[in-house]
Amino acid sequence: MVSATPFKTTKSEEIFATAQTLMPGGVSSPVRAFKSVGGQPIVFDRVEGAYIWDVDGNKYIDYVGTWGPAICGHAHPEVIAALQAALSKGTSFGAPSVQENILAEMVIDAVPSIEMVRFVNSGTEACMSVLRLMRAFTGREKIIKFEGCYHGHADMFLVKAGSGVATLGLPDSPGVPKTTTSSTLTAPYNDLEAVKALFVENPDSIAGVILEPVVGNAGFIVPDAGFLEGLRELTQEYGALLVFDEVMTGFRIAYGGAQEKFGITPDLTTLGKVIGGGLPVGAYGGRKDIMSLVAPAGPMYQAGTLSGNPLAMTAGIKTLELLQKPGTYEYLTQVTQKLSQGLLQAARDCGHAVCGGSLSAMFGLFFTAGPVRNYEDAKKADLAKFSRFHRGMLEQGIYLAPSQFEAGFTSLAHTDEDIEQTLATARMVLATL
Repeated sequence: MVSATPFKTTKSEEIFATAQTLMPGGVSSPVRAFKSVGGQPIVFDRVEGAYIWDVDGNKYIDYVGTWGPAICGHAHPEVIAALQAALSKGTSFGAPSVQENILAEMVIDAVPSIEMVRFVNSGTEACMSVLRLMRAFTGREKIIKFEGCYHGHADMFLVKAGSGVATLGLPDSPGVPKTTTSSTLTAPYNDLEAVKALFVENPDSIAGVILEPVVGNAGFIVPDAGFLEGLRELTQEYGALLVFDEVMTGFRIAYGGAQEKFGITPDLTTLGKVIGGGLPVGAYGGRKDIMSLVAPAGPMYQAGTLSGNPLAMTAGIKTLELLQKPGTYEYLTQVTQKLSQGLLQAARDCGHAVCGGSLSAMFGLFFTAGPVRNYEDAKKADLAKFSRFHRGMLEQGIYLAPSQFEAGFTSLAHTDEDIEQTLATARMVLATL
């Protein structure tokens, strides 16, 4: 149970005040700064299972899960044991290791679209690399992305991006040349006709379409029936590539990702988060004929000193092994549905207009009647009310993503007791909004 001790954050406030003199905004990633929800962030001290403890000793039930990787729970003892064994052999090789082969085989066996894979260090790096690969393979420059979908902070993707850009109210980003983004075309998510129009206008110049198959960076938004199928047909018709950014959904929506869940096989896929088991990892992969263009097999250059790091590979291997146990995704679906449906019902019982839902181990809630089918719909949500809800839950020991425009995550470590505690707290907080 979450501690009932008074909520005090004196140490967090002191540490964050110092951090603001040392790092821009006091953080190493923007959304952590709580800009969109008010107040100051809590400073973590340790994590275990489904829980967080801050430097002031407050305990929280966590639904952020280090932004997705902690699907087995924080500091899982089997992952920690595997890392301790690997650590004794060294922290970095900068050379091939057997762990790369093992994780690569696991990824290829699991993800329908992947015949070959390249490991990198982050989801941003994976998406940046896959864009270069799309252009190299097709000989075309333009890409289509969707408003509110976030594919990392590389220049060419910071056009109508979601996540932290939306959270901070930045339309794009200063420092991004217009020449860099001039080849980035955008369409509303779930609007197949808009994508068709872009292909009609640019029939021979679009390298491909990239999207989050389930949006998690504009809040939690699922694809309409036929949307992913339509994108697959359009890209094939025009000789373009279809890329699923499964950095968030990979091994979380299903063991084989959203592409397994929906039965749609893209040409290329980006991964991250879960495949690193909590350590920095990204990957991109797909058809062998496309991936064979990547250096040193082919001419498209991409490299990284820490790519395939033995510690990250080890954590990923053990995490995927844990996810292969029978009943894993059934359990994740059960606890997430209970949480999501309970939150929606509690909000409606208290007279709030809400919409949202869940899929496997992802969920989301918008303070608007909805439906929310794309980023424009998401922006209609009552952000001030979400901020009050977030703060109320935080003060009662429930840690939610500090942005309306982020999905929530559950883990195998969350128990029915955790869900009941969360829902009881939500009912109390929602009644005060």
